[in-house]
Amino acid sequence: MKCKICKANAVVALRSHNAAFCGPCYKAFFARQVIRGIESQKLFTHEEKILVALSGGKDSLSLMLELARQGYDVTGLHIDLGIPGSSAAARGVVERFCATHDFRLIIRETGAEGLPIPLLKERLHRPICSVCGKIKRYIFNRVALEGGFDALATGHNLDDEVARLFSNTLRWDSAYLSDQGPRLEGECGFARKVKPLWRLTEFETANYAFLMGIEHHYAPCPYSPGASFTTLKGILQRLEAAMPGRKLDFYQGFLQRGRSAFARCIAEKGMELAPCVECGYPTSSGDLCGVCRIRAALREDT
Repeated sequence: MKCKICKANAVVALRSHNAAFCGPCYKAFFARQVIRGIESQKLFTHEEKILVALSGGKDSLSLMLELARQGYDVTGLHIDLGIPGSSAAARGVVERFCATHDFRLIIRETGAEGLPIPLLKERLHRPICSVCGKIKRYIFNRVALEGGFDALATGHNLDDEVARLFSNTLRWDSAYLSDQGPRLEGECGFARKVKPLWRLTEFETANYAFLMGIEHHYAPCPYSPGASFTTLKGILQRLEAAMPGRKLDFYQGFLQRGRSAFARCIAEKGMELAPCVECGYPTSSGDLCGVCRIRAALREDT
């Protein structure tokens, strides 16, 4: 098989694009997809400061490296969850990656925040993935705002976004459908959140990470077995295998024709945000934000 661009021997074949690429041309393809994703959705500019959430996985590390290669002002943020047998390895990968490339890195620990994930899993009677996600978003937002960053970038890829869209559509969850997309505006105490890899699949990012020699943490979280997204991604992978390119078509169609309808629906209902009475984080509860409620529940159970 020959490279579509230069006719050298191809190393990556992409059925969804009806193309194959050699190593150098694939890296250029990946860069173009990131550029298109940023420019088409006006995610950020070269004059802005970008905070990149680094989990240690291939997607977030690939995003950080590619944004730096494109000349963006990036700083990494890693949250150490303190999960035995997982978090130390992920943190080590992130620290080595940033040291190798001379990237700035901020590290926060959930344990230091009074929110140790293993203890929360043991004490709270609720899905730990939901609790963990809420805490990470809380810390991401606070660090982005306190650090004066213009946007918070995450490594969510096309598979992540389509699985989330599919899940929200199955439930017709208008609140979540209204704000799904590669750019979520920063307002009312929230930082702007962006997803520059939204045009690229997990497979495509994995190939980039391999060709760029990126060491990444690949062991699944020991607390995540049975997560619903795993099932949904499997369904969508089978659809993509039968109909290459359908995932990107589905997501782009939603952005172009579906999202605005749900946004209008939410705007008509209205949603009042006010500072959390304990930490000042924006919340619609009129009292404590979700993370402070988790802290309160942990205190009550102690």
